[in-house]
Amino acid sequence: MQVTETLNEGLKRGYTITVTAAELDAKVQEKLIEAQPEVEMKGFRKGKVPMAMLKKQFGPRLLGDAMQDAIDGAMKNHLETSGHRPAMQPEVKMVGGETWAEGQDVVVEMSYEALPEIPEIDASAVTLERLTVKADEASVDEALTNLAASAQSFEDRKKGTKAKDGDQVVIDFKGSVDGELFEGGTAEDYPLVLGSGSFIPGFEEQLVGAKAGDEVTVKVSFPAEYGAKHLAGKEAEFACTVKAVKAPKPAEVDDELAKKYGAEDLAGLKTQIAERLEAEFKGAARAVMKRALLDQLDGMVSFDLPSSLVEAEAAQIAHQLWHEEHPEEQGHNHGHVEATDEHKKLAERRVRLGLLLAEIGRKAEITVTDAEMTQAVLAQARQYPGQERQYFEFVQKNQQIQQQLRAPIFEDKVVDHIVAGATVTEKEISKDELQKAIEALDEL
Repeated sequence: MQVTETLNEGLKRGYTITVTAAELDAKVQEKLIEAQPEVEMKGFRKGKVPMAMLKKQFGPRLLGDAMQDAIDGAMKNHLETSGHRPAMQPEVKMVGGETWAEGQDVVVEMSYEALPEIPEIDASAVTLERLTVKADEASVDEALTNLAASAQSFEDRKKGTKAKDGDQVVIDFKGSVDGELFEGGTAEDYPLVLGSGSFIPGFEEQLVGAKAGDEVTVKVSFPAEYGAKHLAGKEAEFACTVKAVKAPKPAEVDDELAKKYGAEDLAGLKTQIAERLEAEFKGAARAVMKRALLDQLDGMVSFDLPSSLVEAEAAQIAHQLWHEEHPEEQGHNHGHVEATDEHKKLAERRVRLGLLLAEIGRKAEITVTDAEMTQAVLAQARQYPGQERQYFEFVQKNQQIQQQLRAPIFEDKVVDHIVAGATVTEKEISKDELQKAIEALDEL
């Protein structure tokens, strides 16, 4: 077996791997000898089938296995010897292809981009600020007010009062398309909060100004992307009877409200809210510090980047941003999305930082534990109530999803490792200042 270098340009590498016909034949013979004790064939006792007959019967099939084993072995040996780590799966193609015939040497071309040598960083040269925000009384009171609003009830308005945004109207309705009632379009005593956006666009607005006892015909068009295909894009009429108009009444901020949210009393609820707010502030502050760290790291290192990784990342960025700009397009049948220079610049930063963090993590022997992965899967599974088991099984069978869950955990552990060696100062700021710092992240 012979490996010959054909390309050595920057990070790009190319090789030809030659497996001789004699080596292939020896591999096939090795596999036949290994299989012989278990083979049964008419006219022969188990394990006593002559080698010549075995080769005639199974040789062609084992030849393909032997060829794959030889090529895989040569590639593995080459990567171990050279110390190269391919940036992506090496491209491998057989010279001659379909014209190859048994008895000939096998020649394979292999090409890849090797990961670059990544310089070490001095974590002590990194200087960071850890922002801290206390949950002040005003923030706790604001959160309490929001809780009270979400726990609001509704009281009947004075007879003859017109409904307005925020009011609840209790209605009976019958929906029809082309004069025919449709399934799911009828209800009685339905409590609808005007302005909530819970009904088809345009529906709630036509009930503003209605009074108890009014009969209102609401005319709307179902959205083109509506879930029920037989209704999507169709014009519909709803015959509505307004049975009551009710005004919102926020819950009282008292011990009873606290008990609704699992606290013993109002003081206990305030303590819970303060703890939750400070946890949220801590998470936001970490995001600000992490961005500052990545910005510093990006300016501390410079090395060649594998073009294949940069191109793949730029394409993904372009695709993601296109969908953000076209939220109405749910599928991927939108044609090619061209990556711009701005996308490529961002891709270069992401690839550079990704490789740097991966290398720091590798040298520090940072790993993601099974317990951490289980917690990540559990967190994702909660988004699919009633289907948690199916989601677990899906993750177990899907290496790509496992990697998507593992990557952010690994990155956060590497960030913590770097921060532990950096110079970090504490700085207490207000909630508004933290909010501005978070908003600034989106502007970069």
